[in-house]
Amino acid sequence: MKRFALAGNPNCGKTTLFNNLTGSTAHVGNWPGVTVEKKDGTYKKLKEPVSIIDLPGIYSLSPYTDEEVISRNYILDENPDCVINIVDATNLERNLYLTTQLLEIDVPVVVALNMMDLVDKQGDTVDEKELEKILGVPVVKVSALEETNLKELMEVAYKASEKPREGTSILSKKDLLHLIGDVKIAFKGKKVLHPLFHAVKLCENDELEVKHHEELLPMVDEFKKTMKDSTFGDDIEAIIADDRYNYIAGHISKVYKKHVEVNEDGSEKKVKETKSDRIDKVLTHKVFGLLIFAAILFLVFHLTFSENLFFLGKIFENNEVAPCFEGSMYEGLFWTDAGINSPGVILFNFFDMSFAGIIDAVSGAMEAGLGEGHWLTGFVCDGVLSGLFAIIGFLPQILVLFLFFSIMEDTGYMARVAFILDRIFRRFGLSGRAFIPMIMGFGCSVPAMINTRTLADEHEKIATIRVIPFFSCGAKLPILVAIAGGICEVFGFKSVDLITYSMYVVGIVTAICAVLIMRHTTQRGEAAPFIMELPTYHWPQFKALMIHLWDKTKHFVKKAFTIILASTIVIWFLSNFGWNWHMVEMEDSILTSLGQLIQPLFTPLGFGSQLSAFGWVFAVAAITGLIAKENVIATFSVLTAVIVAGFEGTEDGVEEAVQMIQATGITWQGAISFIAFNMLTIPCFAACATAKGELRKGTFKWTLLFWIVASFIGSAIIYSFLSCFSEGSLKWAIPVSVSILLLAVLAVYLIRRNEKLKAAK
Repeated sequence: MKRFALAGNPNCGKTTLFNNLTGSTAHVGNWPGVTVEKKDGTYKKLKEPVSIIDLPGIYSLSPYTDEEVISRNYILDENPDCVINIVDATNLERNLYLTTQLLEIDVPVVVALNMMDLVDKQGDTVDEKELEKILGVPVVKVSALEETNLKELMEVAYKASEKPREGTSILSKKDLLHLIGDVKIAFKGKKVLHPLFHAVKLCENDELEVKHHEELLPMVDEFKKTMKDSTFGDDIEAIIADDRYNYIAGHISKVYKKHVEVNEDGSEKKVKETKSDRIDKVLTHKVFGLLIFAAILFLVFHLTFSENLFFLGKIFENNEVAPCFEGSMYEGLFWTDAGINSPGVILFNFFDMSFAGIIDAVSGAMEAGLGEGHWLTGFVCDGVLSGLFAIIGFLPQILVLFLFFSIMEDTGYMARVAFILDRIFRRFGLSGRAFIPMIMGFGCSVPAMINTRTLADEHEKIATIRVIPFFSCGAKLPILVAIAGGICEVFGFKSVDLITYSMYVVGIVTAICAVLIMRHTTQRGEAAPFIMELPTYHWPQFKALMIHLWDKTKHFVKKAFTIILASTIVIWFLSNFGWNWHMVEMEDSILTSLGQLIQPLFTPLGFGSQLSAFGWVFAVAAITGLIAKENVIATFSVLTAVIVAGFEGTEDGVEEAVQMIQATGITWQGAISFIAFNMLTIPCFAACATAKGELRKGTFKWTLLFWIVASFIGSAIIYSFLSCFSEGSLKWAIPVSVSILLLAVLAVYLIRRNEKLKAAK
């Protein structure tokens, strides 16, 4: 099967083209040995199927990032039958720089002039035939978004793949060409493939070429001694780059003709601002841009997680409003006394209620056949099915969040968000690009960690992955809501929302403090230069959104399914069997004994040895939460049934929290500390597995230690500080105040030190 590689700049429409060419045949994985995402699929509309490989978006073939190394090595080493170079026709001058490098490789090249729909709307014209003469390779006008001329593009690429092509260079400086020619002859003598490309790169002192062909460097060094260039000295890389841009600039006027409006007197009309420019004046404003983004972000999470969508809870409360599907298993699906459910909550409730009905039906059938209390019934229903449905049940909300983020990304808005946040994040040693995966952590840590692949600096990537779990994912929401509701009911607090909101703020503040400390200690380094193309705004393509959503779904299920399912089965076994390997009651199980063993460790956090005989339940819940955070409330439900005779579980877990608080004697300070610990500690197994895959070898063990230390220190500080507000606990005021003051002083010192170092440079 022939293989065609897609290469182009970021935001040139390459992914949209790939999705439209391959559709449902696309597969997502990782490139061998690295964590950068690899996409491949099959195009089936030619006389034979063709494999399409979507290379990472790059600006050049220099080895500065993983993406550039991968794209370069694939073309050089894998020898695709054709490289389709996607070029943004609205930004020809910048995009053609990569094209001039691709032309130097001995591989058939076809240039796809994308976004021609935007060029036509502006009234501009592109002469593709003239561009063909200039570059010496076929050029085809396309619009990936509107799916125009895609078949023609593939037919031209297939025809080009039928015959070999020798690399050519557009460089024009005679002395430099003489050097490149000599080095090329040397490479040919060594029988190196693509000798012209390697010769140019060696002359540039390219890192990879120097490493593999150091014996040819004397030729380059001797040439440098003769150089008289007054602008760039002996920096051949800069001279070559300048030559490329001069060549492009010298020919672009022959190819691209801008539409010019003329006044009655023959003078040229002032160029009007584009719609994107007018929108950017607001969306990228230093003040309004942040406020608008905060409002959009609130709307996204409100549509995903809210149970009071239009803030009509007071109207529904204590009124006889019949819930939809009253009396059925779907009662309360669309609205309850709390208000109208958001789309995310509706989908979650539908899946949750359906799965609960399936488990009940299977359980009833197995009990009828095997008898009540049979271990196999518990294994299938509580172990296998519960583990499976724990994944699928929360998937709808995650996908709703994915959908909103995909819309924000495809419209071009997410690029603006990274831009406006760059100047803020740079103060903490991160680029604006790091914010995207962080904010995705509110939905799920797994895809958020995967998105750190866009970060070029390894230290920045490590720091970002470590703080992503502090942005509480949707699976932690049940913990927040249930425990906060229990605190309000038992201790007479008035606002569940205030506690929940405060915990989200705690997570964000902890993340910022942790990043600040790491970037000035173990993960020291300057934020990488932030270069991002701001694409023109456009409506997202429905087909592309659905394909993107399907890719994310497959990736999430693949990463999470086996781990959570296997872990749930293990937890079921530990909670139902004793050390004699016989089935026992919960209080005599292996899990309970382990909980009692580690209970004293949580004493400084407020839910350890100071609690009553049943205090171990918080330790057990914390353990099960490591598999999946939703297991915390599920564990409460199981253990409450053991502690409180005749107790029947509730949907939201609040009553379970109330019973647990009353049975253990935990204080409200300890309960809030328990919430904070679950938010900050080691994330679920699926996120851990993802982090291990994304981090370089040897750093995952330190990441686990970081999460443990951060959660213990953070929860201990919160518990100690809140204890100052209870009678008899004022003795904690001085040490806690001193600790907070020292942390504040340290933070200010690190920021000032960083600013002084930048000023010195």
